[in-house]
Order: sequence, then structure tokens, then C-alpha cells
Amino acid sequence: MSTSVNNTHSAVAAALRETAEKQYAAELAALAKVDDRERPPKWNLSPWAVVTYLMGGTLKDGTEISAKYVGNRRLMEIAVATLATDRALLLLGVPGTAKSWVSEHIAAAISGDSTLMVQGTAGTPEEAIRYGWNYALLLAKGPSRDALVPGPVMRGMAEGKLVRFEELTRVPSEVQDTLITILSEKTLPIPELNSETRAVRGFNIIATANDRDRGVNELSSALKRRFNAVVLPVPDTMDDEVTIVHQRVGQMGRSLALPGELPAMEEIRRVVTIFRELRDGKTLDGKSKLKTPSGSMSTAEAIGVVTSGMALASHFGDGTLRAADVASGILGAIVKDPVQDKIVMQEYLETVVKERDGWKDLYRACREVL
Repeated sequence: MSTSVNNTHSAVAAALRETAEKQYAAELAALAKVDDRERPPKWNLSPWAVVTYLMGGTLKDGTEISAKYVGNRRLMEIAVATLATDRALLLLGVPGTAKSWVSEHIAAAISGDSTLMVQGTAGTPEEAIRYGWNYALLLAKGPSRDALVPGPVMRGMAEGKLVRFEELTRVPSEVQDTLITILSEKTLPIPELNSETRAVRGFNIIATANDRDRGVNELSSALKRRFNAVVLPVPDTMDDEVTIVHQRVGQMGRSLALPGELPAMEEIRRVVTIFRELRDGKTLDGKSKLKTPSGSMSTAEAIGVVTSGMALASHFGDGTLRAADVASGILGAIVKDPVQDKIVMQEYLETVVKERDGWKDLYRACREVL
């Protein structure tokens, strides 16, 4: 009985997803050990070491650092260099270009804490950026420091850490502009206490935004000037995208404790091929034009399809990913509009998938669930 209870407690205690600073603690420690370059105030690593952590490489002591971002190294250098100045960083790109992933790892490498985050939504209030109140104390004692509940931005300012702001353009414009004083004056006024919180050196903001989301609120010109924008593109080549999907699926499979084997690169390549062709509106050889679906067809969607397929193969198959395991996920990612997108998928299946050598199993599996 006690063993069962202990096992239950262990399962509850295990985090579904560890933060970047915990998951890659060994790599961060190895980098800190060999990093002899100058570090900006309150940074755990030098800018060179942060970029090495992001892009991967072999340290002089032989330690292998895994790549967190597959793409142009110069983009990461620009992003990290921006944070060493007094300007904030804005990561732009269509959905699925690893904006949130990059911001989390940059915060983990620089501040050792990626949890100071504001999640932008259409309902994000100004208090989420500034501070709130413990209303029991507020009613009992009135406005005071004890009653004040600092938000992530205020904590980052006081502790000299990076703060992540996800989906900045989904936040209403009047709430976005709360950041102007914070970014320009590096201070957060607290009028109720006739006081303010001034930023400690090391504080900065990494924001992410995309222009494909419905309900996007454009940033004001005053706020745009406070950011240096870095655009993260979709993966340039098929091989890059396959590598990204393979790497992330492996990480997610381990974190979810999926018992099946890691999918073969060729199965992942088929999924990525479908996503790239429908995203670009043409086949890889450029010979046939295709209708594009309403969805983003991003790398993140491809990762989700393969991970879902792994779960099916692990729990309801023999552990090996096959066409039947990914078919429903592919359709779910493509057919967002049940009328127009279904037509797009049907045409793609009949004109491309059916005629492609070695894809008959995928054609049959997709037809069964369409």
C-alpha cells in the first residue's frame, strides 16, 4: 500500500515539462565553466556563450552543446547583442518559427530563469504588466508595499533579469503602451504609494509576435522604437526542417515518456514534405501548383503531428511510426475549414500523394480518415 502511495506521489511530483534552465542545466554549467569572456552586468554567460548554447557546438573541454535553434547564426548574434544594450528585443515570424522556444532559451542562458513571463491575449489586463494587489491586505491596511503583488515585469526590473512577453500583438494597444515608460525610462511608477520601481542593470524584455494571428493589434510607433526586431524565418531547406522536427519530437517523446522508438527520418520527411508543399503552394520539384489551406502549416504543426503519431504507435501499435499513425494528425493540421480545406486536401491526395512512389500507404490511410 505504501509503495503504491509513494509511486503516486512521485508521478504527481514529476513535471510534465521542465524549464529550459533545468532541462539543460548541465550544458549551462559547462558553458559557465569555460566561459572566460566579458559578461554584461547580471548575465550568467557572455554573449558568445549564449549564442553557443543556442546554436550548439563542442567546447574546448570536449563537452557537446546541443543546438536549440537550427538556422542562421547571425540572427541569434543580433538578438543576443540587442539584449546587451538598452533596447528590448522583438522576435517576429509566422507561427511555428520557434519564437517562444528561442526566447525561453535566451532567458535561461542569460538570467538562469525563463519563468518571468507575460502571456499576451486579447484579455491581458494592465495589471499583468505592472502589479496587482492583495485585496485582503489592501482592505485591512490600505495601499502599502505589503499589499502590493509584483508582476513578472516588476520582478524582472527589481532583480535585473530578462522578462518574456509572449504574443505582444494580441494585447490591446492601450495595454501594450504600458511598456513605453518601462522601456524608455526603465522605471515603473506606483502612484498609489507615491513611489516607483527602478530597473536594475540586467533587466530587459524579449517579446514575440506574429502577423498571421487574427485580432492582431499593431504596435504604436512609440513602442516599436523601443524594440529591435529580429525576424525568424521558416526553415530554409527541407533538411533543416526535418532536423528540427526530429530533434523536438525526440525531446517531447522523452518528456512525455512515450515508450515507442523515435520515428525514422524518412517518415518525418514525408510529413515535412506535405507541410512544405502546401505552405508554398507547389510541389518540391516546382512542376505542379497547389492550393494552399487556411492554416499556417508551420514546423510546430509538423512536430505536433509526428508526436501525436508516436503516441498512437506506442500505445495502440508496435511502437513503430507508420502512415496510419500520422494520417489523422495531418488531416487535423490541414483541414481547419471543413469546406475549403477539405477540397484542398482531397486534390492534394489525388494529384500528388496517390502518384508519388512509395506513398501508397499514406494515401490509403488519409483516404480512410478524410
